[in-house]
Amino acid sequence: MALMFVETPSLKRAVALINNLAPAKFPLLIQRVLQKLHLSNERSFTEEEEEKLQDVFQVEGRDLKLVLETITFFLQQAAYHLCKPSVLSQQLQNVNLSEEKTAVIAKAWQSSAQTVVERLRETSFYPKQLDDVNWRLNLQMSQASKSRMKQPNAIFEFDISSGSKTVDKVQAEFTHEELYDFYKQLETIQGQLDALS
Repeated sequence: MALMFVETPSLKRAVALINNLAPAKFPLLIQRVLQKLHLSNERSFTEEEEEKLQDVFQVEGRDLKLVLETITFFLQQAAYHLCKPSVLSQQLQNVNLSEEKTAVIAKAWQSSAQTVVERLRETSFYPKQLDDVNWRLNLQMSQASKSRMKQPNAIFEFDISSGSKTVDKVQAEFTHEELYDFYKQLETIQGQLDALS
């Protein structure tokens, strides 16, 4: 397997910080990050919890942030590559993570990998998505300048949601020609999606 992690100055600093963390609480830290890994918009720890972690691990705020981001990155890469715990261990040792910390991460990954990967598959990477569509047809019979006309149009209301909350309602009005063009574009998109499957 190719290298999952490239040793940058930032990664070297993070690895040094992780290697110096107190071993007693480290497994709990890893478990918490794994539990929240699928929640891209949510932090693993609240601000209060991070302050407590700074005391427990005796690190500054920015160093703790770097540690948490790096551990999250390690686990995201493991999920992305669907790697086995032994492969993850080897990759972590390649960036000079201590054997003790590597063993803790690999053990946690072994017990949680299937759940984490399933949760990530169910999670959308897009913060907003189409939740519902409502529509109605109108027939415009006249205008100020024209007394007799028949112009059909369709009005769509798209409910855009973020998680379980409805964020916005977007309305769009289409004439017959515009609706037909929109339909052709959807058919093209559907064909491209089918080709990927």
